[in-house]
Parts: sequence; structure tokens; C-alpha cells
Amino acid sequence: MSSRDRDLAIEGLRANLRAAGIPAREEDIERVVAEGIPDRAVAFRALLAATDDDCIPDFLSGWSLAGSRADGEEKGVAGSAAGPPRTAGPRQAAAPSPSVARARPEPAPWPSTIAELAPLVRAGAVSPVELTEQALTRIEEDDGRANAFQLVLADEALAAARRAEDEVGRGAWRGPLHGIPVAVKDLLAMKDTVTTSGSKVLADHVTDHDAAVVERLRAAGAVIVGKTRLSEFAYWPGSTNPHYGPTPNPRDPTRDAGGSSSGSAAAVAGGMVYAALGTDTGGSIRIPAALCGVVGLKPTFGRASLHGCMALAWSLDHVGPLARSVEDAALVLAAIAGPDRRDPRTRSAPLLTMAGSPGDPTEGARRPHPDLSRVRVGVPADLHLAAPLQDAAARSWARANRALEQAGATLVEVDLDEIHMLRQVAVLTLGVEAAAHHAPLLRAHYDHYGEFCRGRVVAAFTFSAQDFLGAQRLRHWIRMRWDAACRYVDLLSLPCQPGVAPLLDMPASTDLTNLFNALGWPAISVPRGEGERGLPLAVQLAAKPWDEATLLRAARAVEA
Repeated sequence: MSSRDRDLAIEGLRANLRAAGIPAREEDIERVVAEGIPDRAVAFRALLAATDDDCIPDFLSGWSLAGSRADGEEKGVAGSAAGPPRTAGPRQAAAPSPSVARARPEPAPWPSTIAELAPLVRAGAVSPVELTEQALTRIEEDDGRANAFQLVLADEALAAARRAEDEVGRGAWRGPLHGIPVAVKDLLAMKDTVTTSGSKVLADHVTDHDAAVVERLRAAGAVIVGKTRLSEFAYWPGSTNPHYGPTPNPRDPTRDAGGSSSGSAAAVAGGMVYAALGTDTGGSIRIPAALCGVVGLKPTFGRASLHGCMALAWSLDHVGPLARSVEDAALVLAAIAGPDRRDPRTRSAPLLTMAGSPGDPTEGARRPHPDLSRVRVGVPADLHLAAPLQDAAARSWARANRALEQAGATLVEVDLDEIHMLRQVAVLTLGVEAAAHHAPLLRAHYDHYGEFCRGRVVAAFTFSAQDFLGAQRLRHWIRMRWDAACRYVDLLSLPCQPGVAPLLDMPASTDLTNLFNALGWPAISVPRGEGERGLPLAVQLAAKPWDEATLLRAARAVEA
């Protein structure tokens, strides 16, 4: 890397900030330079120069409408002209050390999952009002320590619970979420409430409408008890927030809950609500779910509407559930999914229907012992991590893969050598799109941004329009290569995190999660064992676009 290239990158950063009218402080620019962002820009340009330039940008490829298989191929049937793929699993390691004892929440008087609770609510054996009162009491008692909630809507929740109880009593049961206390991330609009997006900039921003997924939760009869904490503008894979404080991990308050859907994960794991909505731009549903020991599901890009959700990166953002079980995640996704004319990213894909409906694709998530005999699971030969997996994480991944095999799946070693490039594409895309979105707010409220979030947005101005378009061409090139590499597998299996939750206020890793934001493939984090200090570990499964049914079935096998 020449010093001239680096100097040009720094000059480009300053010129781009001036052109955008961003009143950046010199110390913020110097911090960006010290962090090596201009060096990354130079390295990325060298990477682009070394790759095939005969490809179109990803946003022109129409990937989201394509099927995951060639015409005539039967789902679950594998084969290759080159012969059968090799089977493989992660390396084995020594037995785990004993967990450290820790306090656990008192057992609830009712079942802990929506799937178990819903029939009791429908039968009148459990009252939505009592469920909601219990949730609000738990929040009042625990949230001073948990810092999971930005806003508690006690009066509104109790009114919704009374309506639900009346409707169920009249036989007008709406489905499994009817009368169930849930929460939503404070990035999602709710009519007549403040939606801060974790920022001081929007501390008084009252929204006059509901986000599409909030509308759908209400239509399903769910009782929304409040809005949950997040890192500032969801731009950080940890819970750190300079305005509202961090969210500790429910298992160990010296550790972080992960981010950016920190409060949603902590609220579910801490027993305050049965499920919560989060958003995921680089792993922000799956990361806190993995670190807190709950299920986190990022659906296919375009499966659920982002209307009414504060954007971070338009082509990477997803909304989805965090829940206590795979089946519960499936139930919430079925309630919020579907096309929306207000969000052109949504697609008229096969609809997910509520449990028990004809052709219900969530049915596999309800099987106690799913049959995966016709499913092939790709296991990457190399994760291309800068540092190796912690031993406990490697063992957790191996055990999850054995569970898939025991359910009948075949493990197939796959070469995904472009992982490191796809990570760079995801990070650059996120940065440039976030900078474009935040430029007007940053011009008007520069000093109201926290130092870290402000620095990340400023840093993104290092990259040019040519860099962004090059990243989208590289994104398409990698997508085509991964489509070919995964042609004869149904799923991919990876760890979700390289280890357990980091210390409070420290970021988690996006190295294993942002891949599937760049591709738009559905991915799920499923708890699988414990590591240091009894902290949760998780495996991540990913499927081709629109195949959440297979993804949920396999996730259930890992969970079971």
C-alpha cells in the first residue's frame, strides 16, 4: 500500500464530508485515520482490481425473485456430476469445563412458551390480563437492573389485554399470539409514542403511525407492553449507548447482552415478555439472541415489511423475532410476514401461515423430532476468522451438527472461500448506506450524536461512489459463486459467535452473521450449550431465500 494511495483516501474523506455539508470536527477525522479506515478503503480498491470486472451490481440481479433450485430438481435430493460431496463436521475438542453456578429466575405459574400457552388462553384457562399484569410486574421489579426497556406502555397494554380477554371469551380467538405479552425494538414506530431509535437526536420524536410489523402484531391480538433498548441508531453489535446506558447480559451482569437488539433479547431471556421484535442489519437479532440464550430469526430479505422502521442500511435491514423457542419464533414470523405495498422490498413469496392452517410451513418447527432425512447441510471447510473459535464454541457447533445428523441430515463440506470478501462488502455497504441516510440529521445535529455512532458515520465518507458500486458488483459475483457452491445443499451450518458474551460495553463479532445480510438469505441463531461462566453458546443455520420452512425444521432438530 503506497503512502500516496493512503493520502488520497484521506483527502477523499475530507472532500466527501465537505460536499455533504457535514461539520466534522478535526478530532473525529483524526480518529477515523488512526483507526485505519483509509487503509481499508485502499485495500478494498485493490481487492476490486483483482476480481472479475464482468459482472453487474447486485441490485440489478433480481436475486430475490429467483428460486433456490433449478427447474425439475426435487427439494432435498442431492447429487452432482462431479460425484457425491464429502461429508464433514467441525473439529472435536476436549470436554467442556463445568459451568459456574448462577441464580435462575423463579418458574412461572404458566408455560414459558407461546406455543404451550396459546391453547390455554384459547380455552380460557389462562387470562391475558393476568399474563400482562405478570409481565408488567416483572418489568417493574427487574428492569432497573436489566435496562431492557426504553418505554413501558402499562395502560395501553392492560387495555389491549382486556380486549383480548373479551374477544377470546366470545370465541373470537385470533391465533397463537392473542393475549400474549410481547415487546418491540424502539426502532419501530408505534402511534402516539416516542421512537428514539436509541438516540438523543430523536428523544422527542413522537410517531403518528404504526410500523407495518406493529400493525400485524396488533392484528394477531398480541399485547405490546413496551419498546426495548438498542445501541444508538442500531449501529453497533453491542448494547453500548451513550444516552441511555448499556444492557447487561441476563446470565451475568458483567457481560454484554449484545446488539443492537439488546433490550429485546434481554427482555425475552429475562422472562419479562414471551417474544420481542428486533432488527438485523449485520447480525443485530442473531447476536444478542446467541449471547442471551434465546432464539433469533432473521427472515429472507423482503419477507417482512420495514415500513415504519428507522433505516440503517436499506439493502441490508431485516426485521424478525426473538423468542424462547424455535416454534415461538415461527409463530411470530408467521404473524408479521407478508408483502406490503408501502415497502417495495417486500415480495409476493409464498405466505407463512399461522400454525394449523392448511399448507402451514411452520409445521416443521412444531415437530418434537423433525425428520431431516432428505436435507443436506453444508459445513464450511474454513470460516476464515482472524482468530480461532473458542474451544467451547467449536464443541457447541460440533454437537449441533451431530444433532442434525441424528435427525437424518447429511453433512456436506463446502468451500466458501469468499467469506472474507463478503464481510468487507457487508461492512462497506452498511457504512455508505448509513452515511447517506444520516447525512441530513448529522448536518443538523452533529453534536447530539454519541461519539462512537458519529465516528462510524463520518468514517463511511472515506468511501466513494465507485467503491460502493464496486462492492455491489463484488456482492453479485460472490452471490453467484455461493449459489453454485450451495447448489446441492439445503442449509449452511456455522457458529453464531466465536465465543461467549464479551464484557459489558464491548462489541460482539459480526464476522459470522453479516454474510447473510449481504446475501439476504434467512438465518437463525439457536442456543446450543454453554461456555465460560455458564454463558450461552449458539449455532447459526442459514437457508436459501424463502425457505424458512426447512430452516425452522432444522433449527428445531438442533433445539430438540
